[in-house]
This record gives sequence, structure tokens and C-alpha cells, in this order.
Amino acid sequence: MGRYLGPSCRQCRAEGVKLFLKGDRCHSPKCPISKRKGKPGKAPRARMQRVSDYGVQLREKQKVKRMYGMFERQFRIFFTKAARERGVTGENLIRMLEKRLDNIVYRLHFAASRKQARQLVSHGHILVNGRRVTIPSYLVREADSIEVHDRAKRMTVIKDGLKEYSRSGVVPWLEVDPDGMVGTVKAIPLRGDIPDLGEVNEQLIVELYSK
Repeated sequence: MGRYLGPSCRQCRAEGVKLFLKGDRCHSPKCPISKRKGKPGKAPRARMQRVSDYGVQLREKQKVKRMYGMFERQFRIFFTKAARERGVTGENLIRMLEKRLDNIVYRLHFAASRKQARQLVSHGHILVNGRRVTIPSYLVREADSIEVHDRAKRMTVIKDGLKEYSRSGVVPWLEVDPDGMVGTVKAIPLRGDIPDLGEVNEQLIVELYSK
């Protein structure tokens, strides 16, 4: 199955929550999910039946998978790694997803969305500790330096992304120099330090994969 190429807002409406697939633009009151309630498609009410426990767990997994823009196989690999680590598996999974390079680039406001961040990484526009990394799923570590390649510093998409930094700042576990287009991972975040995940219940994902 290929990557979804349809309207991003349709996925948000399908899950019933904002997945921030368009980044900070999803905070706008003009966001379709803010104006149009209900699932997309014809006769959505006819399909609104009672959901089983399995269905609830599945939807939670789909919600997080879509939010981070991942395929099922890749998401399952991340879960397996999270289950092997010490601590709470669900929290380990969320923290591991946050450590993905494409997510860090998005959090640093070098890109307006995770999708855009994946493109920047894949095209070689991002350096980690001075070395070019083209793998969006690369996991950063504490004290890593994330920098925009010199040839990409004039790109309009990056400059536009950094405009949001001047308005809303950056998450507390990251640090960014907007002029030099360099960011630093100050710490690996705790579950409570991660924004936009208030409605996510990662324990349901653990229960789904544990069956």
C-alpha cells in the first residue's frame, strides 16, 4: 500500500481529532475539522455504529501512525523496539517517535509540517552533528546538533517555517538559533513535555499489539 496522497484534513476528520498534518496551520479556526463535524464520505451517520474495544484500539494506533506519517511495518518496528526498552512501553513508543529526525526538524520550525520535514531530510538539506543525514526515521540523541545545510538556508519553506518560531517559540527540550538555522537537542522529552498529544492514549496501542 502506497503513501496516502489525498486531502490531509480528510484523515483528521476520519479520526475525529486534529492530527496536525499541516503543522501550525491546523491551529487556525478555518481548519475543516473545526467547521465540519462528523466523518468524511456519504451518509457518515449511517456508519456511526458502536465501536468494539478492538476498533477503539485500532483507531488509536491509526491516529498516531498518521500523525507521524509512518507505514504500518515501520510503526510496528518502532513498537517492538519500545517494548524491549525499560519503562512503560507506551511512553517509550511516543518518546521514540519524537526522536525521529523528521519530527525534530518540524519541532525546530525548519519545516511547517512533518511531511515537509521528511522531504527536507530526504533531499539532503539537514545535517546532524555536521554530517548529512537523509533518513527521516534516524533517531537523534541528547546534545545532537541539527543544522540546515548552507545551500538550503535560502529556501523559502525554511524561512517561512521559522516565522512560526518568532510567534510561538520552541518546545522546552529543544533549542534553536533562527539566524544560524541550528538547533540543539537539550534533552529527550518526557511524555508530558510533548505537545499536541493530549488526546492520544498510547496504552490502547500497547493493548492492540499485545494480542
